Amino acid sequence: MGASRIPVMELRQLRYFVTVVEEASFTRAAARLHLAQPGVSAQIRQLERELGQSLLDRSGRSVTVTEVGEAVLAYARTALAAVEGIRQTVDEFTGLLRGRVALGLVSGASIGAFDVPALLADFHDDHPRVEISLTEDTSERMLAALCDGALDIAVIGLAEEEPLPGVSLQILIDVPLVAAVAPDDPLLAPPGRTSVPLAALGDRPLISLPRGTGLRGVLERACAQAGIRPRIAFEAAAPPVLAQLAARGLGVAVLPALPEEAAAGLGLRTLTLTGPEPRGRIALAWRTEGRPARRPGRCSTGCGPRFPRRVAAGRGVTRPRGRSPSGSSRGGPRRVRRGRSGRRPGRRRRPGRAGRGSRPRPAASSRGAGARR
Repeated sequence: MGASRIPVMELRQLRYFVTVVEEASFTRAAARLHLAQPGVSAQIRQLERELGQSLLDRSGRSVTVTEVGEAVLAYARTALAAVEGIRQTVDEFTGLLRGRVALGLVSGASIGAFDVPALLADFHDDHPRVEISLTEDTSERMLAALCDGALDIAVIGLAEEEPLPGVSLQILIDVPLVAAVAPDDPLLAPPGRTSVPLAALGDRPLISLPRGTGLRGVLERACAQAGIRPRIAFEAAAPPVLAQLAARGLGVAVLPALPEEAAAGLGLRTLTLTGPEPRGRIALAWRTEGRPARRPGRCSTGCGPRFPRRVAAGRGVTRPRGRSPSGSSRGGPRRVRRGRSGRRPGRRRRPGRAGRGSRPRPAASSRGAGARR
């Protein structure tokens, strides 16, 4: 019996396959790759012949991935990421950092001390050859994008107490949730009241972020623990809109805790929720190191980028190995050099580049009512 034939695949074929899946179109994928469409189609056909399976369904108006293609997709992304990692490793030795970072962000996360636009602008100034894409979405969808490799890092709202398999977290914000009401709301009686049992909101119209957000998940789980079913009267994607609806007396808004002065400026009074005491948490999330692992409904690519750990810790990226800031030979990671002169490049405030592949919506910054979770 002869040995089984091993399929021969080229990196460009994997790149074309991933791009077509992300664009759901051969035409758009070819335009993004700056290639002719027939060439892209021919290479993917060749890949399918090598594997002996169809990876794409071309029968509909848009191109979709087959079951086999979905299983292959995570490994294709990991292979491409590994090649890019080799390039970046070599670049670290030569003092050059380049590549791509796909970042997901919950609406309103860029408030207070956690200034995402400033962080991205600083990183871009230091490393102009690193392409940054920014996507805004719900926490639920961004976690799925993390697991299938469409995102490298995401700032998400946490709905669950236990971390998801294959995802590492760095908690950035952890505050109690409050009931925000108009100054004349009956919940504020008697005068001086500072908290309210969650069960007391069972018959009140609630104002909340939509399903799929971390804050909504926390609220629903807390209500189940309190033995009530939340009556959601209004949903809005932006926390400031929730605050405005509550200030007009249209219901009780469930929001992350606000300073008393900030709440008063919005025309609100807040009461800490008790019994249980739900908390709103925002975290930096990235895939854990390791090979892709299939699990029901999702898969984990395990790229585990180093960038999020350094962002969360307030550090930069590594200096080329084997050199200290003075140029002497010394082991261990160091901060990246800023150029031959040692001077910091001119600081230009530029937003992150538009996202690629997953057709992101423009990120928006919201102030005054906390981050969307």
